Amino acid sequence: MTRSTWPNRDKNEVTTLGDLGNPEKFNTPIALQNYSTTTLKARLEDMIRIRVVEEVIADMVRAGDVKCPAHLTIGQEATAVGIAANLRKTDRAFGCHRSHGHYLAMGGSVQGIMDEVLGKATGCSKGMGGSMHLFAQDIGFYGSVPIVAGTVPLAVGAGLAAKKDGKGDIGIAFFGDGACEEGVVHESLNMAATLDIPVLFVVENNLFSSHMDIHLRQPTDRVARFAEANHVESVTVDGNDLVAVIEESGRLIESMRRDPRPAFVEAITYRWRGHVGPNEDIDVGLRRSMDELKAWKGRDPVNRLALSMFERGDFTQSDLDAMTAAVRAEVEDARKKAYDAPWPEEKTLLEAVYA
Repeated sequence: MTRSTWPNRDKNEVTTLGDLGNPEKFNTPIALQNYSTTTLKARLEDMIRIRVVEEVIADMVRAGDVKCPAHLTIGQEATAVGIAANLRKTDRAFGCHRSHGHYLAMGGSVQGIMDEVLGKATGCSKGMGGSMHLFAQDIGFYGSVPIVAGTVPLAVGAGLAAKKDGKGDIGIAFFGDGACEEGVVHESLNMAATLDIPVLFVVENNLFSSHMDIHLRQPTDRVARFAEANHVESVTVDGNDLVAVIEESGRLIESMRRDPRPAFVEAITYRWRGHVGPNEDIDVGLRRSMDELKAWKGRDPVNRLALSMFERGDFTQSDLDAMTAAVRAEVEDARKKAYDAPWPEEKTLLEAVYA
């Protein structure tokens, strides 16, 4: 983990991820701090739910039932759940093309997303959004879009509105390392820093942008340097360590609520599936291999939390099996109901369309 607070940075500033980017490292149980068994069980269940939902969606894609592109976040669950643990329903979060996890971590309905990927009227976006356009304002999730970095300036605007409201709420932008190559991210960082806007920039750095490894796109693999260039406080953290994500993002968010200003979390993680679709593609860049994928699976955020709870005596393998079975039953029930849910009426094709 590395922290940077401008201008009091360590003179030996970290410019690369180092061990954080090494899949052979950080694969041991995590430190649970003083978190209660009840809290950790709830967060573990959240991560399992995200994974099971996406596994089922992957099966539906293979079956040809889900027609829309589906970008899966399997392997990255701890970042979404860790950030969401510190959010209020009155905060304003925005996602990207890979946002099933963000939506679900913040309390989004399993039924709502199952209906949505099938295009049903009862979906969270009324069947009009599919996998990449999710919306649930009642839980503070203001939408996701497939345009790379498209929601980052929206989160800045939402943060500015929250600041004017004066209730301590914040804006949140979830995006990937590839989005850092879009100019609007840098414009957003600049504006947020200049106007002291309480917006949390959350980068899930999974080292790939679509099919290209970060080393083929950037001179260094650590993207928090962009925050530092704009005098924005940042932290680079193991994104597969749930407790570390909760702790580090919580520290920043608590400070932002008291003293409005932006902050930046770079969470190092890795997606197990390809850029889009259900397969564990390795043909997505010159540096990705089956050996590397296997090594990153050793940093599985779900397994690491479960093993840590086993060691502390909070949980047993039987408990984990029962929890997983219950989640699978919940998701399977939602899947079945989604197939029977109604399609949007034809007249809705012309609703919300302006001439």
